[in-house]
Amino acid sequence: TREFAMLRTLGANRRQIVSSVVIEALAIGLLASVVGLLGGLAYAPLIGVIFEAVGIDLPNTGTVVEPRTIVVSLLLGTGIAVLSALAPALRATRIPPVTGLREGAVLETPRERGRRNTAGVVLTLAGLAAMLLGLFGVLEPGGAWLGTGAAATFIGVALLSPRLVGPIASVVGGPLERFRGIPGRIARENAVRNPGRTAVTAAALMVGLALVAFVAVFAAGIRGSINDAIDKTIAGDLIVAHTDGFSDIPVQVTDAAGGVDGVATASPLRYTQSEVRDAEGGGYLTLVDPVTAAEVLTLDWREGSQETLTGLGPSDAVIDEKWGEKNGLAVGDEFSARTVSGEELTYTVRGTFKDTTDFIGDYAASDVNADAYGEERNATNVLVNVADGADADAVRTELDELIDARYPTVETQNQQELKDSIGEELNALLGIVYALLFLAVIVSLFGIVNTLALSIHERTRELGLLRAVGTSRSQVRRIVRYEAVITALIGAVLGMVLGVVFAIVVSRPLADEGFTLSIPVGTLVVLLVLAIVAGILAAIGPARRASRLDVLQALAYE
Repeated sequence: TREFAMLRTLGANRRQIVSSVVIEALAIGLLASVVGLLGGLAYAPLIGVIFEAVGIDLPNTGTVVEPRTIVVSLLLGTGIAVLSALAPALRATRIPPVTGLREGAVLETPRERGRRNTAGVVLTLAGLAAMLLGLFGVLEPGGAWLGTGAAATFIGVALLSPRLVGPIASVVGGPLERFRGIPGRIARENAVRNPGRTAVTAAALMVGLALVAFVAVFAAGIRGSINDAIDKTIAGDLIVAHTDGFSDIPVQVTDAAGGVDGVATASPLRYTQSEVRDAEGGGYLTLVDPVTAAEVLTLDWREGSQETLTGLGPSDAVIDEKWGEKNGLAVGDEFSARTVSGEELTYTVRGTFKDTTDFIGDYAASDVNADAYGEERNATNVLVNVADGADADAVRTELDELIDARYPTVETQNQQELKDSIGEELNALLGIVYALLFLAVIVSLFGIVNTLALSIHERTRELGLLRAVGTSRSQVRRIVRYEAVITALIGAVLGMVLGVVFAIVVSRPLADEGFTLSIPVGTLVVLLVLAIVAGILAAIGPARRASRLDVLQALAYE
């Protein structure tokens, strides 16, 4: 600001100042875009390695770089750099030269600050309203309004964040001030000295951790919902399935398991597909054994009962309530299903149930027609009930020995083990998401490093004075580190609050579908700890530079 003011006093006009900033931004943006493009190309193979590590083997023909990838990267990166530099340059040229020459001149007037706060409040409220209206189907398409609302909320909170820097810094910086003394206090005061810049620095980390927190909360809710559905739906003591969790197993496993001493019931389930005439989004079904299904399955009935399941005939079916409403089917109606063999079967709806996790599919029917679906030799899994009074551990041991001897690709699980295996699969997918979101955290670290470097440059004389009055090099390093930690925690707190709020808003319409909202407190605490570590890592370079300033040169710095 002072440099621009000096140029203005020497005769440079506003257009020349802005032009110089635009040219500088073009150069920096182009260079950064090239580096970013090369970094993206280097990161692409790593994504494939991550997928392979979690067991997802994607087809790969090597790295493909299309011209549009290069063009879009360079244009987008350079354009963002120019736009980012243009606004503050215009504001700087509006400050009278005499005012700008003063040390400590600010770019923002109280009037501009008021406008920004008003815009922040309006955007935040409008964004939340758009999200809710999109989620509840008031505005169409819902997905577009949800994304627009989320973006508006992010921008609104970012505009309001300078007002939040002080209170949050007092909360997160209080322990540092209390337990680390003067360095902690100076760090906290430095963080709030220029709240606008601190807020901008924390914004990148806020966005990254908001997405991570949203995914963590939603994943915890999905895991809880699946566990609840397993508890309510599967009445069997053991589940026999393929070791990979999804492939079919020989249906003969049913008879083998039923012949084990202590096994009361062994009932096969066949998950398959058909083409339902005039149906929207349908055709997935489970073929059950009517004689035994009611003993190992407990459906959430809306119309009908367990006896309905037992009484299923060759032309009877029970349907998922939501699928029935979508296709105008109710109890007593008929629908036609064309199987993989080309045979067309007509079913009469005998009952409806609610299937929140799609464990059964769109409908369930008797497995007497298994051959028509091409499933006469297969089963997706077999549910086993242990007889009352039998030693469950001994029964499972004998069953495991039998299966290992005859069917090496088949395994048994109890309900808890099934939950754990599904949780592991979910964790694998989350690992991929977290790996991609980690890039946003890396970007935020660069922001913290840049801000600290600029702050140290601006406070050269101040740091020299601190050293002159007795502050040691280690204390200077701690001041810079603590300031980085406070900045990182400000972004982390704002991000986690936004992430949790987004998860709560998005999950509300899903509550009727069986979604169980769960806040993973442990995960959120880990995110806070990681934010502290990120701040410490970002401060390593700037802290070393600050501690190595020559005292006399710093005091004479101009």
